[in-house]
Amino acid sequence: MTLTTKLPNTYVLRVACPATVGIVAAISGYLAAHSYYIAEMSQYDDEETERFFLRCVFQANGEITDDDKDMLIGFDKLADRFNMEWSVRRADRRRNAILMVSKFDHCLRDLLYRWEAGELNMEVNAIVSNHETLKHIADRYRLPFYYLPVTPETKVKQEAALRALVFERKAELVVLARYMQILSDDIARDLHGNCINIHHSFLPSFKGGSPYAQAHKRGVKLIGATSHYVTGDLDEGPIIEQDIRRIDHRYSVAEMQAMGRDVECQVLARAVRMHLEDRVFIDGNKTVVFS
Repeated sequence: MTLTTKLPNTYVLRVACPATVGIVAAISGYLAAHSYYIAEMSQYDDEETERFFLRCVFQANGEITDDDKDMLIGFDKLADRFNMEWSVRRADRRRNAILMVSKFDHCLRDLLYRWEAGELNMEVNAIVSNHETLKHIADRYRLPFYYLPVTPETKVKQEAALRALVFERKAELVVLARYMQILSDDIARDLHGNCINIHHSFLPSFKGGSPYAQAHKRGVKLIGATSHYVTGDLDEGPIIEQDIRRIDHRYSVAEMQAMGRDVECQVLARAVRMHLEDRVFIDGNKTVVFS
């Protein structure tokens, strides 16, 4: 998290709209007219989609309001003028998050460590799994653990329970921290833009339960990971973050797996942090990320 977002009375304004002349001037003028100090501003004009994206961190004097949008009274008139989709949020407000996991624990442990250390501006209020294997981790952090087993016959019922849990826990973000189940199109649409997944970079070449062994036999030279928003298309949602590590013939399958776990943790944590800091905009099938 940047230093500016740690200061008191700091807000993040997000804007997406058709690209045209005068948007930045209008926003800057509005903020100046209300004596709001612009601490950081990033913008991007996508020439292919003709869409404009802006993220602005600003600071206000006086008391913090209960309703974030009270900070921008009258901004909706400006937004209508430019046909904007916009939001404003207090930078220090922690968002409720649910972490979902199956049997692999590395991403879950990493996210919980970063959350406990204050690196991720969220409030983890539940862990959900289709196995009971990692309940002890939830117990260690004194977090509610929900065991929601799933089979092809019970998938609809299981996802209904998950949907109810998201509502009950007021979850604003769902993170699939190596949750090894495919979400249905319906729930993927319900969680659009608020559900993040992680997977290794061997897809679609090496599928199944032993991708590293398959990759080792083929002599791959790169190990990587991709974090993306979940959509109805399996592992094809808008990409938020990626990274790779170079290897050679000397690496065993076990060494490749260890390196893979490490890069998955780092990529997922960065994706979650950027989402929580309002740095990610969905732009069709891709993203605009103000890092």
